[in-house]
Amino acid sequence: MYSKAEENYLKAIFKIYEKTGKHVHTNAIALHLDNSAASVTDMVQKLSEKNLVNYTKYKGVLLTNEGKKVVTGLIRRHRLWEYFLVNKLGFGWDNVHELAEELEHIHSEELISKLDEYLGMPKYDPHGDPIPNGEGKYSMRTQLLLSDLVAGQMGTLVGVGDNSSSFLKHLDHLKIGIGTQIKLISKVDFDDTFLVEVQGKEHNLSAKIASNVRVKMFDR
Repeated sequence: MYSKAEENYLKAIFKIYEKTGKHVHTNAIALHLDNSAASVTDMVQKLSEKNLVNYTKYKGVLLTNEGKKVVTGLIRRHRLWEYFLVNKLGFGWDNVHELAEELEHIHSEELISKLDEYLGMPKYDPHGDPIPNGEGKYSMRTQLLLSDLVAGQMGTLVGVGDNSSSFLKHLDHLKIGIGTQIKLISKVDFDDTFLVEVQGKEHNLSAKIASNVRVKMFDR
C-alpha cells in the first residue's frame, strides 16, 4: 500500500510517458503536479528506493513493472468509480473526475471487486476509456479521431481525448455524447473547421474538438 502522494506521482509519470513515449524529466513532473523541482526529486528518489521507478540522472524516470501495476490499479478504481457515479448516482460525465480522483485511493480489493461485479463488469468508463479488469488487462477497440474522417463518412462517438469539464459541457451543449452518431459533411481548409451533422442538425466544430472526439466507423 502506498500513500496518496506517491500514487499521484506515479500516475503523473504514467500520463506524461503516454504522451511522449520517452523518459520523464523531473521538470515535466513538477509542471504537471505544480510542485517544486526539489520536492519532485525527493519523491522520485523515494519511489526509486521502493522499486516503483527507475531514475537516471539527467535522463529521467520510467515506471518499473511494479510501478505500472500500481498505476493500472489506480486507473481501474478511478474508471469504475466514474462509471458508478454516472450510471448509478446520476452524475453528469463532466463532473465526476475530481470525485473519482479521491475515491481511487481507497485501498480495498474486496470493495473494488464487488463494485465491478455490481456494475456488471463494464469494459469502458463514461468517457469511453477502457477499464482494466482484475488482472490488469484492457479491452481495446478500433477507433478513429473525428478529424481523420473524410467527407461523407459516419461514425458513433465512443470516446473523448479531453476529460475536462469545460470540453464535456460544450459537447453536452451540442447534444454530443457517447453513442451519438456523427456524419462529417466537409472540412473547411480556410479555418480548419469541420462541418458535421448530429441528430439532423449541422454544427461547425473546431480542429481541437474534432481531434479530441473518437468514433467507431460503421457502414451506412
